Amino acid sequence: MNIFTDGESSLSPMIQIAIILGSTRPGRRVEDVAQWVAEAAGRHPAVKAGEAGLELVDIAAYELPLLDEPAPAVIGSYQNAHTKRWAATIDRFDGFVFVTPEYNSAIPAALKNAIDYLYAEWNDKAAGIVSYGVYGGTRAAEQLRQTMAEIKIADVHAQVAINPYFDFDFTGSKAGVCAPGERQETALTTMLDEVLAWSRALRVLRDPIASADPQPGPT
Repeated sequence: MNIFTDGESSLSPMIQIAIILGSTRPGRRVEDVAQWVAEAAGRHPAVKAGEAGLELVDIAAYELPLLDEPAPAVIGSYQNAHTKRWAATIDRFDGFVFVTPEYNSAIPAALKNAIDYLYAEWNDKAAGIVSYGVYGGTRAAEQLRQTMAEIKIADVHAQVAINPYFDFDFTGSKAGVCAPGERQETALTTMLDEVLAWSRALRVLRDPIASADPQPGPT
């Protein structure tokens, strides 16, 4: 789902960020949390100015089976249609915001599976983490950082930890809706500042020519 984007390619001046929904479980809360992330991120100055585009990317929509590629992802020889579709999506982005719950002190198996399908498409990009759970999902976030190091994603320092006891609204008709306060939106803004800065800086590693500053002409 595209939001706040003009659909330009990842080599355009606009920085493209994917908000990745990291759970496929029935009854999941990740959709509520990701929607809050999208709405709050839409108020970021860079997004409002048209300097950054955001897109919700739901791993559930790709129906990825348990990793079934015959060759390691680092080789880049993808055989299956679902892998190629997933690779084409991830390749379009300059950076990511991973929205993940914490399951048994770790990220969901579906998210780890989706990450493991690819390699080069993740490389030399930036990412931030929005985690949620009884302890804010912080243990899942730490595990995710270890994984990102292996696929050459620069994970930024700032992160958002959502606690259902404080950041969800369980009153009346809004029962269970993710509704963090101003403090969490401030944390998200800080995280996006870092993700956008690193996403822009890392472009030169992926395409030095396209990312180079134009040289002055003859005088």
